[in-house]
Amino acid sequence: MTANILSISLSLLCFLSSAFLVILPSHGQNSPQDCLNVHNAARSKVGVGPMTWDNTVAAYALNYANQRKGDCNLIHSNTDYGENLAKGYGNFSGAEAASLWVAEKPYYDYHQDACVGGRECLHYTQVVWRDSVRVGCARVQCLNKLWWFVICNYDPTGNYVGERPYHRALDYVVSVNHQK
Repeated sequence: MTANILSISLSLLCFLSSAFLVILPSHGQNSPQDCLNVHNAARSKVGVGPMTWDNTVAAYALNYANQRKGDCNLIHSNTDYGENLAKGYGNFSGAEAASLWVAEKPYYDYHQDACVGGRECLHYTQVVWRDSVRVGCARVQCLNKLWWFVICNYDPTGNYVGERPYHRALDYVVSVNHQK
């Protein structure tokens, strides 16, 4: 009986510990390079070249993030840059925000060039947009001290209606041959 209670207690402790590991965000990955790495890994998977970090774009992002930290509402700025927004608790990082956007990949149907299943995918398509080659991100703690606001801006912007974010190799060959 005591062994069973001990076994159940240990199982419950392991379960709760793993739940907290999943729920609580990491305290690392706050550098520009960490965020850039997440973007470029996603781009590489679809054959798109890497982005570079742009301090001018990052300065724009920081300026806007500072404007939002009072309420931390995910309201887009009026900009010519492409833009992704996220917020999280704990010590939510830019890399974690980028990972959330990349996690929308299953909801993008390349052949339909659309989000499917009633799910969001436009954050993902902006991350992998072939013509967006510069990125700058910012992260500020909201005034409530509970949330972090993260913004990434992209230059040039992406997500043009009627254009795919990237070309698959076979689609590109067919397109070029069709133009001959």
